[in-house]
Amino acid sequence: MSARTRVAAALGSLLLALSGCAGGAAAADAVPTLRWAVTLPAHWDPVVSGSGAQFRILSLAYASLTEIDEKGAAVPSLAESWTYNDAGDQVTFHLRPGLEFSDGTPLNADAVRAYLTRAKTQKDSALFGDLTSIERVSARGDLDVVVDLTQVDYQIPLLLGERVAQISSPAVDPAALDRSPVGAGPFTVVENVPGSHVYLTKNPRYWDAANIHIERVELLAEPDPATVVSGLQTGVYDLANVAPAQVKAAEAAKLDVVVQPGYNASNISINVNKAPFDDPRVVDAVRHAINRQEFVDKVTFGLGKVTDQPFPPGYIAYDDASANAYPYDPARAKALLAEAGAADAAVDLVVPAQSTAAEIVQAQLGAVGITVTIKVDPNWATPFFAKDLALSLYGTTGRESPVQTLTAHFGPNGPLNLSTPYEPPGFPAAVATARQTPLDSPDYQRNLRAATRAGLESRALVFTYSQPNLFVKSPRVSGLAPIPGQIHWTGLTVTP
Repeated sequence: MSARTRVAAALGSLLLALSGCAGGAAAADAVPTLRWAVTLPAHWDPVVSGSGAQFRILSLAYASLTEIDEKGAAVPSLAESWTYNDAGDQVTFHLRPGLEFSDGTPLNADAVRAYLTRAKTQKDSALFGDLTSIERVSARGDLDVVVDLTQVDYQIPLLLGERVAQISSPAVDPAALDRSPVGAGPFTVVENVPGSHVYLTKNPRYWDAANIHIERVELLAEPDPATVVSGLQTGVYDLANVAPAQVKAAEAAKLDVVVQPGYNASNISINVNKAPFDDPRVVDAVRHAINRQEFVDKVTFGLGKVTDQPFPPGYIAYDDASANAYPYDPARAKALLAEAGAADAAVDLVVPAQSTAAEIVQAQLGAVGITVTIKVDPNWATPFFAKDLALSLYGTTGRESPVQTLTAHFGPNGPLNLSTPYEPPGFPAAVATARQTPLDSPDYQRNLRAATRAGLESRALVFTYSQPNLFVKSPRVSGLAPIPGQIHWTGLTVTP
């Protein structure tokens, strides 16, 4: 045996040995595989999936009517184009011909009609509040989805993107989707073990399958954040969400940290229907008591930005004229509380888990005279969405449609408006104008910012900070496209 042959044999034995590591990775290594450490979805039915970030995971199995590009503009996906009528109160989406779900069911206009109707009417739908502009959906032949609107609304192509219009197969009982999701996305779920893992393989029926270069995705239950970096170093994972506190460790380990743009914003949610916040002076005291930079420093480790709006600075709907309307001023906060006779106010801050942000709020409000008791309720979402809390914290991943983000925060039935049915007086007219402005109009940005300005008159929210989406990946995973808030699977590669 030659020296070259002996070296080759030794390397082959070593590779065989290594292939048995990393939790059963041997079979997966035979094909291009992405192992993603992630919080597994609580629901695989897009209609009831309520977590703001879960739509990114569901995009593996489901395709949407539209997507967005790097600038946040709506671009074709299942729908190859769309047209509005002259009045602006009807939009028709033209589907690509020959679409199929992964189970072989035709993805035609009637399947889209059935999905959007279910999203509007299903009792436990998390999407019905986003679809208030839609009066009815009908199918015109196999390829045209006709959406009749309750008002002129040029936001619909943005709205019916990944978060809202991930179309599921009508051949599957919605109650079964959590166990066996069936969509028309780039991958098909082949094994789903709740709390442990989800395995997916490439879907050859996906409309853009030629540009999907990964054959298998393994979703693995996210470990303790402190072990994510070591998991990527040893090859257990290829991709993971990373906490700001772990970024420096990931960089030191020569891993790739991906700082993805997003529309994220965090806020203090206030219920003006409950004491002591039924007095506007107390709300203004809270506004002036908040030092936003402390959140950026301690929560995002400097990776975020101060914001007093539901968007990060620089976003199309961010209103520069409204920035810093209530500057940090503890003395002013104390004076306002004294005027309101609330110098010794006390309130419970109810949150799903203890957090640095909650502790900052407790300390900053305590410094001006509001005693805050942090109460942890793992089932916090139930009283929050029932509007039963006086004070809480919330963070959102934003929406593709900026108008949808505004109405979610400031509208009378907005899911993020803890003070429902309260809304600021000038908001309905301002947001209607923004909604009625075509996306390519020179007035679009100006009208959006005017709607933001009107919404910020709300006493129900005090925004604090924004941060990008953070991922850490192995160098063998190619770069993620900088699509705001989304992960696009086309073009992504994993090298052996």
